[in-house]
Amino acid sequence: MRSLRSARAQRSAAAPPEFDQYGLPPVSAEHIEKAASYATRPVYTGFMLTLGVGLALLVFYVAQANTQLLVWIAAALFIAIGLDPVVRSLERAGLPRPAGVAATISAFVLVVATFIAALAPMVAEQTATFVRSLPALVNDISGSEWFRRVEEDFEVQQIIDTEVNRFISDPTNITNALGGLFGVGTAILTTGLGTLVVFVLAIYFLSSLPVMTAWAYRLAPRSNRDRVQHLGDRILDGIGHYVIGQACVAVLNGLVAYIAISIAGVPFGVLFAVVAGVLAFIPLVGPVTGGTLVTLVALTVDWQTAATFAAIYFVYLQVEAYLVSPRIMARAVRIPAAVVVISVIAGGTLLGVLGALMAIPTAAAVMLLTREVLIRRQDAR
Repeated sequence: MRSLRSARAQRSAAAPPEFDQYGLPPVSAEHIEKAASYATRPVYTGFMLTLGVGLALLVFYVAQANTQLLVWIAAALFIAIGLDPVVRSLERAGLPRPAGVAATISAFVLVVATFIAALAPMVAEQTATFVRSLPALVNDISGSEWFRRVEEDFEVQQIIDTEVNRFISDPTNITNALGGLFGVGTAILTTGLGTLVVFVLAIYFLSSLPVMTAWAYRLAPRSNRDRVQHLGDRILDGIGHYVIGQACVAVLNGLVAYIAISIAGVPFGVLFAVVAGVLAFIPLVGPVTGGTLVTLVALTVDWQTAATFAAIYFVYLQVEAYLVSPRIMARAVRIPAAVVVISVIAGGTLLGVLGALMAIPTAAAVMLLTREVLIRRQDAR
């Protein structure tokens, strides 16, 4: 019995305590040695910290100076990932990837060119007609009964005349207006250049996407590489199906808008149907903005026309929200509605329209990583 007690006492004395007298876990000898090395080499430690801060500031400065280029790169990569499911389906059909990329890009350009060639004449004609009819629309609004009541209560016309005369009498305003025209021209050139850069980069990214992803996966440790590749492929697949699904929803939205415009008798139907379809690419706010814009134009005809269009279009938006979008987006993203709203607002605030487009798949990727990595790690503890 004494030998058993002495053996237990020796083992308890040899084993390190789980906690010290202050209730803290013991520090290993390796950590003590590493801390001592930092303490005995203050110059080296300070130099490495300074170097790290300097590199961080350099990266921040370079990113800030090339913000526009980074936005173009993000847009091109987003488009490439969106078209990648089409290329992979062609690869599964037996087509080599270069041929699949060429076929996908050619089909994309053909669809866009056909769409523009078919709608450009009608849109240009209706846009010119709309611009020519603006004075008449203004006269109709200013001569309407509700405007006369507003004029009697607030003297709107007198305020407008006063502000116009004040604007014309100040030469600085004329200079600013000319500068604004120059800025508009510069913005048009920048937009054209950006579109060309994004298109070319998207082709390069689409053709080299497997090489890029394979290189990125090799940055992970070998023990976790398969897991990282699995999660990365799921994220890329979700982004690709989201882009294709959002395009289908936008096309369907434009068709329904054109049908509603035709039934209600809203003028410039093709023009505003195209506007509604393009705005439908923007999640949440895009369809509502397009419908509100067309409704305001319909009010220039009469309230019955506006009510007819609004009833058809906004009822469809409910059908789209609860039936169409969930079926199309089921394979792409599954995130709560509150997260969708917050992510779209945050993305739009940071990067505008592009940020709103990228917000939902980005939020889905963050939720996937949180669920598959962080929560699993916490559950394993």
